[in-house]
Amino acid sequence: MEEDKKGNQGQINIELSEEVAEGVYSNLAMIAHSNSEFVIDFIRLMPGVPKAKVKSRVVITPEHAKRLLKALEDNIDKYESSFGPIKKTDESPKFPINFGNTMGEA
Repeated sequence: MEEDKKGNQGQINIELSEEVAEGVYSNLAMIAHSNSEFVIDFIRLMPGVPKAKVKSRVVITPEHAKRLLKALEDNIDKYESSFGPIKKTDESPKFPINFGNTMGEA
């Protein structure tokens, strides 16, 4: 019985619904904070659309924000080791001129 307790220590059973597993596309994030929480808004900005929409909001504690930062740094390091450096530009994303508009008929 004692071995079972030790074997399961630190394990979390995580459930992922089909809807959440599909994910949400975001190409912009805005972060705000107070003394007790960080609020991360994931936004989808599309060319030709006058409004950007917040697609998801995540609220976390400052301690968890720090752990998230470390996890992102670790994963970016692993990504760049496999695929090369991620290019960073200060420019806004460029979309094709007619992106989002009718191009032709099918």
